[in-house]
Amino acid sequence: MLGLSPRLLPLAALVALAVTATAQPPDHAAKMAKGTELFKSAVRDVLAKKCQSCHSGTRVEGEFDLGTREALLKGGAGGPAVVPGDHKKSLLYQLVAHQREPHMPHERAKLPAADIARIAEWIDLGAPYDRPLLGQDAASAWTRKVVAPEARQHWAFQPLKRPAAPAAIDAFVQAKLKEKGLDLGAPAEPRVLLRRVYLDLIGLPPTPEQIDAFEKDHSPAAFEKVVDELLASPAYGERWARHWLDLVRFAESHGFEHDYDRPTAYHYRDFVIKALNADLPFDTFTRWQLAGDELAPTDPLAVMATGYLAAGVHSTQITQNEVAKHRYDELDDIVANVGTTFLGLTVGCARCHDHKYDPVPARDYYRMVSAFTTAVRTEMEFDLEPEKYRRDKAAFDAAHAPLAAAVTKYEAEELPAKLAAWETARGDTPLSFPWVLPEITGLTSAGGATTTKQGDGSVLVTGKNPTTENLKFTLVTTETGVKALRVEALTHPSLVRGGPGRATNGNFALSNVQVQAAPKDKPAEAKRVKLTAARATFEQKGLGVADAIDGNVNSAWAIDPQFGKDHAAAFAFEQPVGFPGGTVFTVTLAFNNNTGHGMGRPRLAVSTDAGANLTAPAATEAVRAAFAAKERTPAQTAALLAWFAPQDAGWRERNKAAADHLAKAPKPNLTKALVTSEGLPPIRLHSQGDDFLKETHYLRRGDAAQKDGVADVSFLQVLMPAADAQAKWLTPPPAGSRTRHTRAAFARWLTDADGGAGNLVARVIVNRLWQRHLGRGIVPTVSDFGVRGEPPSHPELLDFLASELVRGGWKLKPIHRQIVLSRTYQQGSGRDAAKEKADPDGRLFGRFPVRRLEAEVIRDSILSVGGILDSTPFGPGSLNDGMTRRSVYFTMKRSRLIPALTVFDAPDGTAGVGERPSTTVAPQALHLMNNPQVRAAAKGLARRALAAGDDAAVATRAYRLALGRAPSAGELADATAFLRGTTGPSREAAAADFCQVLFCLNEFLYVE
Repeated sequence: MLGLSPRLLPLAALVALAVTATAQPPDHAAKMAKGTELFKSAVRDVLAKKCQSCHSGTRVEGEFDLGTREALLKGGAGGPAVVPGDHKKSLLYQLVAHQREPHMPHERAKLPAADIARIAEWIDLGAPYDRPLLGQDAASAWTRKVVAPEARQHWAFQPLKRPAAPAAIDAFVQAKLKEKGLDLGAPAEPRVLLRRVYLDLIGLPPTPEQIDAFEKDHSPAAFEKVVDELLASPAYGERWARHWLDLVRFAESHGFEHDYDRPTAYHYRDFVIKALNADLPFDTFTRWQLAGDELAPTDPLAVMATGYLAAGVHSTQITQNEVAKHRYDELDDIVANVGTTFLGLTVGCARCHDHKYDPVPARDYYRMVSAFTTAVRTEMEFDLEPEKYRRDKAAFDAAHAPLAAAVTKYEAEELPAKLAAWETARGDTPLSFPWVLPEITGLTSAGGATTTKQGDGSVLVTGKNPTTENLKFTLVTTETGVKALRVEALTHPSLVRGGPGRATNGNFALSNVQVQAAPKDKPAEAKRVKLTAARATFEQKGLGVADAIDGNVNSAWAIDPQFGKDHAAAFAFEQPVGFPGGTVFTVTLAFNNNTGHGMGRPRLAVSTDAGANLTAPAATEAVRAAFAAKERTPAQTAALLAWFAPQDAGWRERNKAAADHLAKAPKPNLTKALVTSEGLPPIRLHSQGDDFLKETHYLRRGDAAQKDGVADVSFLQVLMPAADAQAKWLTPPPAGSRTRHTRAAFARWLTDADGGAGNLVARVIVNRLWQRHLGRGIVPTVSDFGVRGEPPSHPELLDFLASELVRGGWKLKPIHRQIVLSRTYQQGSGRDAAKEKADPDGRLFGRFPVRRLEAEVIRDSILSVGGILDSTPFGPGSLNDGMTRRSVYFTMKRSRLIPALTVFDAPDGTAGVGERPSTTVAPQALHLMNNPQVRAAAKGLARRALAAGDDAAVATRAYRLALGRAPSAGELADATAFLRGTTGPSREAAAADFCQVLFCLNEFLYVE
C-alpha cells in the first residue's frame, strides 16, 4: 500500500514525519485501550484486505511492513508512516485520504470515507495493535520466512516420475550394473532362498517339511505361492511391526529417572500388528496414528493408533515453573519423530533456528507443532470383541423379551385390579406416607461416575468407580416442617453381589452426610442443617451410622457382611426445616473411608416425623396427591400403580424373574488403552500446573521463556503449492467436536500426493521396505532424505516403487511382493571380486548381502526350532525373561530392557531407530552358551531330534531343523562321534549340548 520512496517526498515532509509526541496525556491508557478495540473491530480488517498484500508477509514494497506496530512506527524507506495521536501529520492517513501522491491503495479505488475516518480516529488514539496483522503468527520477521523457489529443486521434493514404459525392479538394477560392466548374480539355491524369505517376511525359519515341499515343486509359481502364504500369515505382522516400533520409539514406560509404567500402551503395538496383517493402506495407517480419534472416532483400532503420539518419553516430575519447557519438549518429540519416520527429514533441527541445510524454517516447525497444541495422553475404553457382544446381546434380548413382556402384561391387565382391591379393603383407613421423595433437580458425581435416575426415585451409579466419591443431590420439596432425612442403599443386579455398594465385595462406606436448605426462590441463601440421632437398619462392626455425621471424613457407616440387601439410615434435623414457597435441599454423600466404596443405588427421602419408621414406604408428593384426589388423572393413576407395584406379590415375582435374568446380561469386553486425544482427562503423575498449553508460541532459540507470537497451524512450505496453502487441509471441526481437528489436517497434508507431502512419504516408506529386504536403502540414509542425506542410488527405481504404492491404493504387501519376487532379491550371496572392486559398498545390489539376524528373530528362531514357541497373539506383554511368546510381546520398559534382545543390539525406545547397528561382541556368545532359555530350547530341539533314531539320524534331524539342511560328511562324523555311546539322561544331555552348539553357529545367526 505505502510505497514510501524518498523520491516522492520533499525533505521537509520527511523531517516532519520524524517528529513524534514525547509527552503522554493523563488519559493515555484509556485512549490506547479504546484504540485497540477500534483496531480489532474495524481497522485490522481494512488493513488486512487492502494493504497487507503489498506491505506485509512475503511482499514488503517500499521497505514498509505494517504487519506489526513496531514495523508501522519504523516506517519504510521514507521514514515513519504515522505520528501517533495526530492523523493529520501521518503519511498513512494522507495517502489513503488521497491528500498526497502516490494515492493508496495503489491503482485501486479509494477507501470508503467511513474506513478513512476509522483509520484517522485510530491514529489519534495512538495507533495500537492487539496482535500482529498476519494472523497470530507474525510477531517477528523470522516467523514469516518464505522458502526460496530454488530450495524446492532438491530431488526429494519433486513430483514422482513414473517411467513412461512399464518397468520392473530388475530392469532398473541391471541398468546401473551395466554401467559398471556388471550384471545380477546367479540365483540362490532353493533351500537358501526359502530360509531367506521366511526369516525376512515372518521372522521364523521354515521347517524341514516346508523346505522339502518347495524343493520338489518345480512349477514357475512355486516361490510366488510361498510368498503369498507368508504375506497372509499372522506372523508377518508380528515380524514387520517390530521394524515400525523401532522407528516410532515405542515403549511402555515414561522413561527418565522414575520410568513409570504405561500398562495400557500395548494396544498401540497390537494396532500395528493388526494393521500390517490386514494390509491397511499406508496412508490410512499414517493418518490414524496422528488423528484416528478425529478421522474414525467410532473405530477402536483407529483411536488406538494414536498411541503413536503417546509413545515418546515423558517426564513425570514437573514443577509449576517447568510446565512450559517440558510441554515444548514433548511436542518437539512428536514433530521430530513425524519428520524422521514419515518424511525422512530432520525437522526437529528447526526448533532453535532455521534448519541449516534443509528448507525447514523455524516458522514451519512451530506451525506444525501448533497442530498438536492441546493433544494429551489419556485412556479410553474399547470393546475388543464387538461382534461377539452383538451376537451375545441379541441372544440375550431374545431370551429376555418374554420375561419383560410378562411384567408389562401383568401391569396392564392385572395390577390395576389388584390396586383397586387393595383400596377397597383399606376402606376409610387413613393412608400414611411418613417418607416423601423430593424431586431430584440436580445430581453430580465428583469422581466422574455416571448417574441415572430410576423410576422409583433412586439413582443408579455406574461407569467410573473412583477411589473417593462425593455425590451431590439437589432436591426440591413443598413439605414444611421437615425433621429427618433418610438415605437408602438399594441393591441392583448390575452391582457386584447385588450391592448395595460399589466395592469389590458389594460394600459401601458412607463417611459424611451434609445437608443445606434454602428457600426455592432464594437458593443463594442456603444454610447448613445440623444432623443428629443417626440410626440404621444394620451397622458393620466398628463402622456405625453415627460415624457418618461425626465430623471425621474418614470414619464411615458400612454394612459388611450383609451384602445383596437393601439398607437404610435416617438422620434427624436439629431444627425443623421448610419454607412456604418450597425448599431446596442440597445433600452431599461423601465416601472417603476406603477405595471405591461408593453407593450403587442411593435413594433420598424426607419426613416431618423425626422418628419415622426406617423401612416405611416412601411416596412422591404426586402419589400423595393422587390418593387424595376424588377423580384421578391418567398420570396420577400411573403414579399410583408404580408406587403400588413393589407391594404386590404377583408383580414382585414377575419383576424378580426379569431382574435376575437382566443381571446375567452380557457386557462388552471393555479394555482401557493409552491414546492421544483432546478434551479428555489427561494422565497425570507428579506434575504441577497445566497438562497442556492453550497456544503454541514461536520460541526464540527454542527457549520457552522467549515467546515471540502465537503460531497458527500450517505445514512445510516446501511440500505445499504455496507458502500459506494450508486451507486446503484445514477444515472446521464438526459441530460439538471436543477436538480441534488440526491433527486431522496435518494427517491429510502428510498423505496428500497431490499438493501435500504424500510423494515424499511414499518414497520414504518404500525405501524402508527395500532396506529391510536388501540390507541397504536405495537412499542409504533411510531417515534423512534432506540435503545432508545420501542421494538415491537408483532414483528411477525409488520413484517407480513409490508411484506403484500410490497407484495401488497405498497397500504395502504388493510392494513386498514385487521386491521379493525380483531377481535382485533372489540372487545368491556369493562373493565376486569384480563386483566388490566396482561396487565395494554394495550400492548397486549386484549380490544379496550377508546380514546377521535381528535380536528378536534370533530369539524367536531359537524358541521355534526348540519347539517351545508360544504363538499366542496380542494382549499385555511381559518382563519375564523366560516368556516363550514372540519377542515383540515383551513389555518395552525403558529402564528394564530384555538382555536377550539388547545383547544383539535391540534399541531402548528412547529415540526412533531407522537402522539398527550390528555388532559382534563377546557377550553375544556368552548369552548363547549360558542363557537358561537358550538351554531350554536346546533341550527341546534335542527331544525333537532324538525321536529320529540312531546317532546319524539324530544329527541329521537336528541340522535340518536348525539350519534347514543336512550336515556335510565331516559335520555328520563329528556329531555322531560326540553322541556315540551315550544313553538315557546322558544321551539327552549330550544331544542338548550338540543342539546348543548349532544355535551358536553363524549359519544360524545370519540370514544365510
